[in-house]
Amino acid sequence: MFGRLNSSIIVGTGLALFGLLAGWFSLQIPAEADGRIGARIFPYMGAGALFLLGGLELCGGMRKSGGRQALTDHPMSILSLLALAILYVWLITKLGYLIGTGLIAPLVMWLFGIRNPFALLAAAILCPGLYHYIFFELLGVFPPYGEWFDLLDVLQGS
Repeated sequence: MFGRLNSSIIVGTGLALFGLLAGWFSLQIPAEADGRIGARIFPYMGAGALFLLGGLELCGGMRKSGGRQALTDHPMSILSLLALAILYVWLITKLGYLIGTGLIAPLVMWLFGIRNPFALLAAAILCPGLYHYIFFELLGVFPPYGEWFDLLDVLQGS
C-alpha cells in the first residue's frame, strides 16, 4: 500500500480532511437572525472547494503509476507564503484591511509567478477594493480596523 503512496495522495487526503474540518468550523459561525446569507457562506464555500479539490487530487494520485514523488520542489515558496500570511495578519492589525491587503496581494502574486508590473499594481488596487465591497458592503461583515492608521477612516471621512 505504501509503495503506491505519492504526493498527490498525501496532498489530496490532507486537503479533503482540512476541507471537512473547515466546513464543520464554518457551520459554527452563527446564522443571520433575519435569514440573510451572512458571513459564514464564504468559509463554508471555501471548505467545500477544499474538500472537492482534495478529492480530485486524491483520485488523480490513485490513477498515477510509478514510484514516490517529492511532496514539493519549492519548500522556500511554502515558507514564504506562510511568512506573508503572518505579515498580512500583523499589517491588518496595525494598518487596517485596505492597506494590509494592498501591500500583500502583489507580493503573493509575485510569489506565484506573476511578474507583470501592471498586473501587480492591479492586484494592489483591485484586491482590497473588491474584497472590501464583497465582505464589508454586501455581506455586512465588520471590517478589521487598524490600530495605528486605517485608510477606511480617511475614505469614510471619520
